[in-house]
Amino acid sequence: MPLALWALTLSAFAIGTTEFVIVGLIPTIANSLAVSVPSAGLLVSLYALGVAIGAPVLTALTGKVPRKVLLLGLMMIFTLGNIIAWLSASYEVLMAARVLTGLAHGVFFSIGSTIATSLVPREKAASAIAMMFGGLTVALVTGVPLGTFIGQVFGWQATFLAVSLLGVVAIIGSLVLLPNNIANSPAASLLTQLSVLKKPRLLLVYAVTALGYGGTFIAFTYLAPILQEVSGFSASSVGLVILVYGVSVAFGNIWGGRLADAKGPARALQIIFALLALVLLIFTFTATNTWMALATVLLWGAVAFGNVPGLQVYVVQRAEQEVPGAVDVASGLNIAAFNLGIAGGAWAGGWLVSQFGLLSTPWIGSLVVLAALGLITWSDWLDRREAAHMLRVIAPSPHGQPGLDQFG
Repeated sequence: MPLALWALTLSAFAIGTTEFVIVGLIPTIANSLAVSVPSAGLLVSLYALGVAIGAPVLTALTGKVPRKVLLLGLMMIFTLGNIIAWLSASYEVLMAARVLTGLAHGVFFSIGSTIATSLVPREKAASAIAMMFGGLTVALVTGVPLGTFIGQVFGWQATFLAVSLLGVVAIIGSLVLLPNNIANSPAASLLTQLSVLKKPRLLLVYAVTALGYGGTFIAFTYLAPILQEVSGFSASSVGLVILVYGVSVAFGNIWGGRLADAKGPARALQIIFALLALVLLIFTFTATNTWMALATVLLWGAVAFGNVPGLQVYVVQRAEQEVPGAVDVASGLNIAAFNLGIAGGAWAGGWLVSQFGLLSTPWIGSLVVLAALGLITWSDWLDRREAAHMLRVIAPSPHGQPGLDQFG
């Protein structure tokens, strides 16, 4: 793999760290800025909303900008947003910094895949994309717990300073290593993207994505407060628990991908969502015991992100049938649905915490994941009905002649 891919992977690592590290710092930020825990949780919601808006809208608006120039500009905006977060002394300024960073995040991952594939031969395209997105997985395993530890020991502002330094390194790496002649892919206009949203079957999959992640983030956004206030972990131990969670996520991604290959994406998603709903429900009862809470968090990580491979493959499969000329757009909109789920889940979790307390978030999240399970089961049924219809259409008549079904 070319060295330029490492610059993309480092950028993805920095972006993944800044998106998810906030989860471990919510109690610290709430205390420092004298805001409620649900208000601090909105820092997750509005960041994800920035990603969801930035991905389709800004990608369409920047379609003619040279790829290297655009990538460097995005990483500069990302770094600037984290510097503002580091210097922020008020909740409002920190919120603005998070939204700015989220906008850059959305466009980066929209164009990152095409840049990665342009750096390698066609037969290595999938490996190149996997390597770039591997930066997100590594961020969950190392960047988020390390950033949480830095924030607990040196103050939450120090975490954003550290991520800013990562951004500077990523800018230098991209400037030096990325070629200047990266070809621009045909830009998908907003009208093209809106045409994808007219397809009911794709909308159904996007709803599955949003509900699946929304249910997870209702509880995950408030994991640190639950661990400290309910499970009895010290603030300094939260980073270690999130490290355990991140390692489990890494294994879960591998397991989820293999399950999708073995059983097909829809069936794999049914299994993973059922397990995720069960684990969230169990956490409602185990959160009050330190060791049982730790064991449940370990199980949670194994299923929380294991649905990523299945969801992306399923969207691509449906898009190849529904909108064969806009598969990339359909896939990108699934990333937007993912972040809309995060935004909605974090907001709903904050409302639940303010109304019913921290322990309401896991079991409510479980119910939302069950809704995702219901939708993917319905979609799988529609797939099987569609496949059965196609078999009837192409089946010959008993006399070896084309049957009426072939002609409708």
